[in-house]
Amino acid sequence: MKTIGFIDHYIDEWHANNYPSFIGQSDLGGDYRVAMAWEETTPEGKKPLSEWCREYGARQARSLEEVVETCDYLMVLSPNNPERHESLADLPLRSGKPVYIDKPLALSLATARRLLRKAQEHRTSLMSCSALRYAPGLQAALAAGSGSAQYASTRGPGNWANYAIHQVEMLVMALGTGAARVMACAEDPVNLLVVDYLDRRCGLVQQSPSHPFQISIGTIPNRTAAISEMDGFFPCFIDALLAFFDSGISSVPVAETLEIVAILDAGSTALTSRNQWHDLPLVPEPAGGL
Repeated sequence: MKTIGFIDHYIDEWHANNYPSFIGQSDLGGDYRVAMAWEETTPEGKKPLSEWCREYGARQARSLEEVVETCDYLMVLSPNNPERHESLADLPLRSGKPVYIDKPLALSLATARRLLRKAQEHRTSLMSCSALRYAPGLQAALAAGSGSAQYASTRGPGNWANYAIHQVEMLVMALGTGAARVMACAEDPVNLLVVDYLDRRCGLVQQSPSHPFQISIGTIPNRTAAISEMDGFFPCFIDALLAFFDSGISSVPVAETLEIVAILDAGSTALTSRNQWHDLPLVPEPAGGL
């Protein structure tokens, strides 16, 4: 049996509470199990690690180090506190074992580069992404467009720090890398970010309360693919995750990961001074893979 270790800021959160069953339901999940878990804190009102482990049949780790030493594959979760990713991932990224870091990889491009550099230095395979990357409708639309997208408009709910990753990931998948600047428009409670590539490509990210995830992709010649429902992405994401664990090869391009973080980073700044262009730092094509 191949063992997965969960490392979390606090373990009683949606991803940790659902991923074990998702893994068990996958056609690839028969050889995998969440065997051990560790959290660094238990907020008031959340179940403690001991109770979580009894419920999910995992062993309670005495330390983060024990998870890294014991388990075959490592998942750094903390989806609600991505600012903890760099600290929580330090030992996992030095281990040489495949590591998945939950969304978003980092809140700043500088942090993302440090994480990727550490993984490369220690020959550790690393994967990080939004689960919506694997939505079957999105994948089909992108395959049909064959990389000719010139415009993408994404819509969805939530706050910028935790949820914009889902929309920005879809946008970068559709339009590719090379975004040059961003501008935030509209007013609370709506976030509206224009992403300009300085060529024929342009993207729009709209966050509205309780709005479902959607995307429209405009291609040449004059075709628009509109995906109004994002169904079935979690099973496809789990299959991709387990395939990564098995092969040590992530299906997420490193260049896209860096571009996504760069847009999220610049977008955070833009939201504090709306209706002004904010340049993105140059994101060079990374050397080598992960």
